[in-house]
Amino acid sequence: MLADAELIAFVPTVDLDRALSFYQGVLGLQLLEETPAAAVFQVDGTMLRISAVPEIIPQPFTTLGWRVDDITVAVRWLTDRGVRVNHYDGLDQDDLGIWTTPGRDRIAWFTDPDGNTLSVTEFAPLAR
Repeated sequence: MLADAELIAFVPTVDLDRALSFYQGVLGLQLLEETPAAAVFQVDGTMLRISAVPEIIPQPFTTLGWRVDDITVAVRWLTDRGVRVNHYDGLDQDDLGIWTTPGRDRIAWFTDPDGNTLSVTEFAPLAR
């Protein structure tokens, strides 16, 4: 039943106006609706609700990510818009902050204004 239902993603924020500026203004997401409780975006067919909450404890893992065709282009686009890529001890990240996994996927992480960890990933081509 749920395998055929439309997925909705949620991200919390303590400052809806600030989150709206980031997700719409910086990331360029299409705003569908804004209420006092949430900003609703359309992201490639998936609804993303940025929900107002009284408090957030940022988690040390990715809460939202995007699959991209060319991570170098995506990271440069993000940094040109003022986004800072996260660097982590123990990961061999390149000059742009991109880490290549043992399976050859490439990932870069960044945070939204509330400290939620977001990512972009370029998956390695499947071996034939």
